[in-house]
Amino acid sequence: MIEMIEANWPLLLVAFLIGLALAFFLFRTNRRTRVTDNTGDVLDEGASPAARNQTLIDSGQVVPAPPESRAPAPQASPEIKPADRVQAPQPVVPPTPAGLAGTGAAVASAATSATTQGSSDDLTRIKGVGPKLAARLDELGVTGFEQIAAWDEAEIDRVDAELGRFQGRIRRDNWVEQARFLANGDTSGYEGRFGKLD
Repeated sequence: MIEMIEANWPLLLVAFLIGLALAFFLFRTNRRTRVTDNTGDVLDEGASPAARNQTLIDSGQVVPAPPESRAPAPQASPEIKPADRVQAPQPVVPPTPAGLAGTGAAVASAATSATTQGSSDDLTRIKGVGPKLAARLDELGVTGFEQIAAWDEAEIDRVDAELGRFQGRIRRDNWVEQARFLANGDTSGYEGRFGKLD
């Protein structure tokens, strides 16, 4: 070991000096940055007034204060009388197929299929639709795969605008195409295109 130190003492001395210089720069106490301000503050003792205000002070011109204007208080008109009694809102009864008999067979069948179809579809089977988004779609009246599969661009834009933080998911996750597969019961086609159903 001593032979190695005697043979390489110049390298050890250089390494020691580099370490000493590095320690000096890292641990010195006067390393703080000092901020000097050449401009004086107007509020300092003995400071001159701000130059931007001096011109206004020297001009001697008096600027009139803006007139106070108050809006006239609204007066009650004698013709308006308070209501004698408040009417309760009438409850809205959803239409039944029997109640739609006079409106046409197409409307009655659409209402029947929407009520029966909407309750059976689990929208969370669509990739990108979780429980919160399924609840939001239910609030918007979207309950079935056939509804989503029938969407056109205008309907996609309308529903997408109502989704809040979930905006853009309809096109990004191809909901319409997924819903077509699921509405037709084509599980193998769905899994081939979008992956395994959960």
